[in-house]
Order: sequence, then structure tokens, then C-alpha cells
Amino acid sequence: MFVTRLLSGIVLVALLLLTIIPGGYILFFPLLCISVIGMFELYRAMEIHKGSVSLLEGAGYFCAVVYYGAVWLDFEKYGMAALLAGLIILMFVYVFTYPKYKADQVMAAFFGLAYVPVMLSFIYLTRNLEGGIFHVWLIFLCSWGCDTCAYCVGVLIGKHKMAPVLSPKKSVEGAVGGVVGAVLLGLIYAAATKGDLPAYGIICGVGALISMVGDLAASAIKRNQEIKDYGTLIPGHGGILDRFDSVIFTAPIIYFLSTLLM
Repeated sequence: MFVTRLLSGIVLVALLLLTIIPGGYILFFPLLCISVIGMFELYRAMEIHKGSVSLLEGAGYFCAVVYYGAVWLDFEKYGMAALLAGLIILMFVYVFTYPKYKADQVMAAFFGLAYVPVMLSFIYLTRNLEGGIFHVWLIFLCSWGCDTCAYCVGVLIGKHKMAPVLSPKKSVEGAVGGVVGAVLLGLIYAAATKGDLPAYGIICGVGALISMVGDLAASAIKRNQEIKDYGTLIPGHGGILDRFDSVIFTAPIIYFLSTLLM
């Protein structure tokens, strides 16, 4: 399992390098595909997808494509409009097929739109910022760096449970170690790229805190739905949402902090 997980991680990092460094449509379209796959995993977990694609589910995917079209054109002008249009489209399906779908299914469908495509789109948006080719890596540095550091510290000295019911293996000591580790990684990265040391440190520290919320949120959904993993797409890791759970929450934070502090 460890070897499989390691090899998958190496391949994943290689794919990130090949898409994020050039940016543009080479990043945009793979990110759109990842978002739709992530939506599918969530819709399946939330029992919106049940063997075949329903009208509500298809509308959700359509809304994701519309939103990404708005991001491609101009996020600041059209992003919110596209998200609101997505809500209206889903409600249109709800009322004109009533009583085929329940209200909680429609809310889950809209949640899937906001939770996966909208949040992940900030990877592309961060890459498009001035200096984004450097800033975008902070998303993964503080998310996966925090996760790795938290695991190591938790194994070594973890005693106090952070969320005993939701995630019994996570400790307060591990969480502190994860945040500190992410800050140190941010400072090292800043020094290596001649970036702003205080800004990178702050961004990675805040991003690490948010990434833990994202990780626990994804775990909470899985526990509520009584599933172990969202999928099997990435060997040794699970599905897209299993690997990008913390990144989903971190990406928007890094984007906004980058615009404020850089």
C-alpha cells in the first residue's frame, strides 16, 4: 500500500507540474475534468447518482461547465452570475419535475457545485494572478505539507485527540506540528524563490489551518454517508475528493490572501 501510495503521489505531482507551470488552457481543461469527476464522486456519496445520470445530476454538471466558462471569460464579472444561474437552473429542474426530487437532493446538488468546481477553480485563478506561477504552489505546499507534518508529529508525540469522534487518529499536537511545518515550508519556499518571507509564512500558516477544516469536512461527509473513500481513481489514495479534500478549502484562501498580501 505504501509503495502504491508513493508512486501515485509521484505521478500526481508530475501531472501538476505539467499543467500548472504552463497554465492557461493546459491547466483549465484538466481542472474542469477533475471538478466534474469530483462532483460525480460527491453526488454518488450523497445518493444523487444512483446507477444512471438523472436530470438533476446532469444539470449539476452543466452548471459546472457554465461556471468554468464564466471563469475563463472573466471571473470578477461573470463568476457570481454563473453561480446564481446554477442555483436557478437546479431550482428549475426541481419545480418543473416536482415531486420527482426532494428538496435535500437539490440542496446537495447545489452544494456539490459550490464545494467542488467553484472551490477548485481558485487553483486556476491563483495561477492567473501576477506572480501566480509562484503563489499557486502555496495551495499544495500548505495543504499537503501540513498533512504530512501533522501525521509525523502526531505519530511521534500525539496524545490529545483533536476530533475524537470524527477522526480519532488526529491529535492536537499533530495539528500544531502541521501548522508550524507548513509555515516553515512556506519560509523555505519564499527563500528559494526570492518571495516575500513574512507573506508566504502567514499565507501558509492560515492555509494550513483551513486545510485541516477541509480534511475533516470531507471525513464528516464520508462518515455521514457511511463510506470509506469517495472513489478509487488514484491508487492508494482513493478518489479525487480523498486527495484534494484539503486543497478544496485552501485554494480560495490562498487566492484571496495572495491578492491582499502580495
